[in-house]
Amino acid sequence: MQQTLVPEAGVGTTEPSRRPQVLTAVAGFVIGASVIGMLWALSGVNAGALEDAQDACQALARVGTIPDTTGSAPGERPVAVLAPEILHRMTAARELSAAAAAANDTYRPLAEHIDGVSRMVFSLHFNQISGQRHLAQAEQLCTQL
Repeated sequence: MQQTLVPEAGVGTTEPSRRPQVLTAVAGFVIGASVIGMLWALSGVNAGALEDAQDACQALARVGTIPDTTGSAPGERPVAVLAPEILHRMTAARELSAAAAAANDTYRPLAEHIDGVSRMVFSLHFNQISGQRHLAQAEQLCTQL
């Protein structure tokens, strides 16, 4: 009688290792998640910057005509009274431009000029040459948006 040896299941047979497949899957997941995360982060950073800058310019335009008393005589200081809504719009323009600059450094010059205008407006010193220069620069930057 002749015996045939039948190998037991799992003993003596070699199955291909799944390690490379698992490592490839994990690496693909990590790379894909990183790319998606980076795209999501980058899209969120600048998403509202342009809109904030445009809204800042609209708020500045709604402030209306800011008096220019730089040409008045040295002892003469005309007193300008501004309505509360003008001050609120000036504050809105300053804050929106600061938000745009925080999100995208491209808008930093706009924020700096609008801040200079707001300091002039809040101090009611409309004879400040630097404040009037900031106003002209801010209006010019607004036309470029």
